[in-house]
Amino acid sequence: MTNNDIFKRIRYIFDYSDDQMIAIFAAADYKVTRSLVTDWLKNEDHQEFKEIYDNQLATFLNGLINEKRGKKEGPQPEPEKILENNVILKKLKIALNLKTEDITEAFKLADKPVSPHEITAFLRNPKQSQYRPFLDQYLRNFLNGLQIKYRGNK
Repeated sequence: MTNNDIFKRIRYIFDYSDDQMIAIFAAADYKVTRSLVTDWLKNEDHQEFKEIYDNQLATFLNGLINEKRGKKEGPQPEPEKILENNVILKKLKIALNLKTEDITEAFKLADKPVSPHEITAFLRNPKQSQYRPFLDQYLRNFLNGLQIKYRGNK
């Protein structure tokens, strides 16, 4: 999945307006313009399409955490320069205050059951032997499950 796809899916899942998307970036102390947000949301074949980079999507996810959980005192966490699917899962887990059972439920809603052991493997440090990469198809199914949970449709 591309960063733009993930960005679009999160916007759709939570039915965010452009103003809300801009506010989420602002919650992570990052200023974006409406035109930049709309360019990120355009289809790849559109003339004004712009790619959202890893650090920008990481900033958005940090802002989502701040928006959903409240902003912590002090300096904001630095956005990752390279964003992997496992980190996206962790950030969504934190933002939505999800437990392992909630994540397994999201996969069940998408008709792609995943065991709690697999989920903990996705959330582990990459240096641990039980770590497993969170592949695109897992991320796609997880986002589908969140969509069903929050929007009630497939």
